[in-house]
Amino acid sequence: MNERRIGHIDGVVPGSVFASRLDAKYANLHADNMRGISRLKGQDGVYVADAIVLNGGYEDDEDEWYRVLYTGASPDADKNGKKLLRSQSWDYRDNAALKLSYERGIDVRIIRGPKGDQRYSLPDQYRYDGLYRITAARTAISKSPAPSGSPIEICQFELERLPDEKQELTEAERDITAVLVQQEELLQGELGDGLVEDEEVEFSDSEKLPRTRAVSVQRIVRDAAAARRIKDLYEHECQICGTRIVGPDAKPYSEGAHIRPLGKPHGGPDVERNILCLCPNCHVRFDMGAIVIDEDWSIVVRAGLFGDAVRSKLKMHRKHRVHEGYVRYHRDWWQGASDPSQS
Repeated sequence: MNERRIGHIDGVVPGSVFASRLDAKYANLHADNMRGISRLKGQDGVYVADAIVLNGGYEDDEDEWYRVLYTGASPDADKNGKKLLRSQSWDYRDNAALKLSYERGIDVRIIRGPKGDQRYSLPDQYRYDGLYRITAARTAISKSPAPSGSPIEICQFELERLPDEKQELTEAERDITAVLVQQEELLQGELGDGLVEDEEVEFSDSEKLPRTRAVSVQRIVRDAAAARRIKDLYEHECQICGTRIVGPDAKPYSEGAHIRPLGKPHGGPDVERNILCLCPNCHVRFDMGAIVIDEDWSIVVRAGLFGDAVRSKLKMHRKHRVHEGYVRYHRDWWQGASDPSQS
């Protein structure tokens, strides 16, 4: 068993799923089976926070995947469900630890539970979603007043998810990344340093090499855990057309398609509720907007389609709850909504 520490836990990569809080604790992701904030004694003997759980906390919490607003902790006697009965204190041990992590620039692990935001949460499991940096710690006013009508002050933290290249890699990914970096360094030595970063160097009419740092593509080597779970759930059968591709080695093949795309300008998360299991053809059709999904989950063909017919409605497994917000975003994006990011 790995030792619990600040930062990544060796062998536990973002996307790892656990059946319970207790399992996440045994993996040394979090120190407690109940509390939201995990504390760890630093080298100077003072407690800092090393992890938090998002599992339907307070009403002032906001989860936008890349950005999180997190309300600090309170004794049980000071709260009633998602609402607080009185103001929080920065002297309370969990809040003091999380504030010290902010002051020292310590990144914290985030685990999402089944009671969290439905756009990201699994129905009945916990998932480790990587490292987040605390960018602000401030006193704010809660949405609801105290029973007496007076305002309630909360300890509010703002967190941002670290870029993918700063998230943990598996041992195989680290090895592949090292090779990519070595190849790039050799290429730079051959071509010289006069080229602009991210410029494309043309070798022939059909061969181009993107001039990007190898670390920026290190995530490509990963078959994302969330996508892998969705593909296994459907046994690699396309949710749109029903095709199931099997190779000569008897191994099936499918692709995990993000409904709201990852990265800029879309900002979609790499979570199960934002992923479809598709065959390669339908993946391309979906990504280029030739196919969209309507409000009633019916499949709408927007452009000429040759080959396999599509289903009338998207196939959905009872354990795969596609979130309608991502489907709406994809549909609005391709149908020309003025601001699909608000969907």
